[in-house]
This record gives sequence, structure tokens and C-alpha cells, in this order.
Amino acid sequence: MDDLETSAPQTMPAPFGRYEVGDTFFDEMFDPAEGPRPAYRNIHRRIMELLPEELRLKQHAADLSFLNQGITFTVYGRDEGTERIFPYDLLPRIITGAEWSRIERGLVQRITALNLFLKDLYDDAHILNDNVVPRELVYSCPQYQREMRGFSVPRDIYVSVAGTDLVRLEDGSFAVLEDNLRVPSGVSYMLANRQVMKRVFPAMFRDHGVRPIENYGQMLLSTLKALAPPHRIDPTIVLLTPGVFNSAYFEHTFLARQMGIELVEGRDLVVHDNVVWMRTTAGLERVDVIYRRLDDDFLDPLAFRSDSRLGVAGLFNAYRSGNVALANSIGTGVADDKAIYAYVPAIIKYYLNQDPILPNVETFLMTNPVHQAHTLDNIEKLVVKAVGESGGYGMLIGPHSTKAQRDDFRALIKADPRNYIAQPTLSLSRAPCFIDGEVEARHVDLRPFILYGEKVTIIPGGLTRVALKRGSLVVNSSQGGGSKDTWVLYE
Repeated sequence: MDDLETSAPQTMPAPFGRYEVGDTFFDEMFDPAEGPRPAYRNIHRRIMELLPEELRLKQHAADLSFLNQGITFTVYGRDEGTERIFPYDLLPRIITGAEWSRIERGLVQRITALNLFLKDLYDDAHILNDNVVPRELVYSCPQYQREMRGFSVPRDIYVSVAGTDLVRLEDGSFAVLEDNLRVPSGVSYMLANRQVMKRVFPAMFRDHGVRPIENYGQMLLSTLKALAPPHRIDPTIVLLTPGVFNSAYFEHTFLARQMGIELVEGRDLVVHDNVVWMRTTAGLERVDVIYRRLDDDFLDPLAFRSDSRLGVAGLFNAYRSGNVALANSIGTGVADDKAIYAYVPAIIKYYLNQDPILPNVETFLMTNPVHQAHTLDNIEKLVVKAVGESGGYGMLIGPHSTKAQRDDFRALIKADPRNYIAQPTLSLSRAPCFIDGEVEARHVDLRPFILYGEKVTIIPGGLTRVALKRGSLVVNSSQGGGSKDTWVLYE
């Protein structure tokens, strides 16, 4: 302990004068005993060579680039303007080739098992009959769509696009925090971060052997083409957006442009005789694959929510008729329910007969009386999450909460145990960030993106999200978080 405290970075020169390595978090750049880790040594040296004013100018150039490109996100529930520039941190996060190799294998294993799980659930449900996953947990999930039972999706691929949230623990290993299998967002920010990084630090980027991510748009397009009905040789693919008021609208426009496909809203599509058509200035054009970026409930007012003005009447029947493919399939949300997440290691074992390469974070289910009692007694030490929420909403971080907030969550848990889980408060790793003219440590996580078409493809990178508030563990952009470029090295 004395060694750690002695090596504390208060002794480091500017711009690291305020940097705190600490001894309870894994630091991405610094080994407490040995200084900068090997993968970071060149970039650390380069930062030390720059004058503070040079760093400020580069950060300003990066911010200006985001502003000019309109790279924004929307915060719901705020009275003061909802559209914001996505905060970008200047300093990259580095993952070595060896670390990435394990992440990649773990993600391939996970997405393979989850697709088998979904196929089984909507078919014979062997995994429920064998009591591996509780039947009541599946059937009480709002994202379980009974309308999908007995229907085979193209190539048996339910999840074509996934974003899995990883955290690095104190010992340097990675664990899965949650799976995002419905309409995962953030990949456009990953690509934008890379563009800006190359612009503001061209020499530093060139000298590090960073694996490219720029072909993501074409890889996504190939993935979507693989889902097209077999008789459609040159399929028409569109991206279906809820519209300009959606928080991820920038991403929808960005991805449509990257793939060279049409960005459409529900009113741009029409269904005749179970075939989907797109309205164009030249007349109707048949649509074969829809990359939909709206939730199941809003896809088709005839099949789901009748008050939806975002979807397309008759789309579900067209889908069931095999005339159009959807990515991701309807009903995938049951596999990223935060309560069912606790069973993913068992799901991997059941379908693949393998142990998980990437472990889960310990999870307490409030439907389990023992887990619930433990949570209620220790809520000040735990993180409580609503299973259907995302973006940092519906969450209590025990160590940072007030007594009133803890009492509220105790009442919520007792009233609706199925809707809550609890997890230990994790010591998320920290990475250097350029804050107010100096480099400081902030907590980060990582969202890699997985594509499943002809095969499973993992983009060598991901969205590193940053909790920009000092001491905060919440990295979501809607809660004040930002992001930084993620470098996956060849070696």
C-alpha cells in the first residue's frame, strides 16, 4: 500500500499534475508500480511533449468538428433544450491485441448462444422445459412476443446487430455488464471519434498500429444483405427511423449515409398483399430488408400498439410471410432483459457446452427472496436497476444515494420485484481524460459492436464511454457522460 501511495501521480509534472492513479481501480494508462503501461508509453511521452495550450487547441478543434458535423444526442425530460453536442475526450483508450483477442472470442460465444436461445424460446423452448431458465421469468418479460412463436426468421438469426457493454475490473480483466440486443446505439459516435482523432492527432495515430474500423458501414450492409429473402438477388435495404425527435436520429442519418441506403419513416412505407413498398418520386419500390431503429411495440399498429404513428400497418404479416427481413428480429428484447441476463452463463453452457469466456457481473434477482432480502439490507452498497430501463434511467447507485432515494427504491422493489435487479458497485477502470486544461482520471466502460450475417464479425474497437463528472460511475451520455476513441492494436 505504501508503494502505491508513494507512486501516486501528484508528483507527476503537468499536464498530469492533478492525475490520481489510486489503488482501488484499474488504471488504463498507469501501472501503480511501474508507470505508463507499455501500450501507452508512446502516447504518454507525446502528451508530455505538448504544451498545455497545444492540448487546448486540439480539444477546441475536436469540439468544433463535432459541432460542425452536427454530432448530437437528445436528452429526454429536460426543459432547457434537449439537443446536445456529444462530449468528446481528446485522449484515446488503448486495448492491446491480446486483450482484444479474448474479448472477441467471448463476444462471438455470447452472441451465438443468445441467438440459439431466442430460436429455442420461440420454437420448442427446450431450455424452459429443462428448467435452465425459469419459465415465469421469460413469460413475464414485456419484450417476449408470443406472436413470434413458431415462426422461423431468416438464417435463424434473431440478433444481427448487438452492442455489449463491458467493464474492466480491478484485476484488469473484462466482464459483461449488459447485452443490448434490440436497437443498440452508439456506433456512429465510435466512427466519428476516429475521424476526429485522425484529424487532430494524425502523427500519433499513425505511429501506434491501430486496427481500422472505417469499413463498419459496408460490413453492416453486408450483414443486412445476408438476411434478404433468397430470391431477391439485388435486395433493397432501408433504415427505418422513428424520426427527427428520436435521441439517436443523428446516428440513423449517419448510418444510412455510410451504407448508401434510404432513411425512411413509417409514412414512407406501405404494405400491399404482405409485401413492403417504399414511396419514391418514381413510384413504389419493393423493400426486402429493414434495419429498424424503433422498438417492437411501435413497428406495426395492427399487430402491436394501435396508437403507434411511427410504424407501418401490415408490416408484421409481411415479415411472417417471408417477404421482408427485419434487423433485429421482433422479440429479441427478451434476451437482453436485465433479469434474464443473470442466466446467460447457463445459456452458454446449455447450448454450446462451454464456460463463458467473458464472465457476468454478479446479479441479484429481486424475485428470489434470499437475493431480495440481501439487497434490502445492503442497498447502500449496491446498484439497483429497473430491468426495462436504459440510458442510466431507473437506477440507484447505493453509495451515492440519499436515505430518501434508498427508501423509495426499497418500496419499488417490494411492489414489483420482477422489475428490479441489483449488482455490486463495481470499481470501473479509469482512463486519462483532458479536463479543464489538465489530464485527470475518469471511469470508463466499453461497448463493442457485433454483427451477425454470413458469420459473426466484431469491429476492432467500440464506444468507450466516459463518466466526465469527477467520481461518477455513470457513463451514459444522458447522464453527463462523454466518449473517447478506442484503439485496438494489432499487437
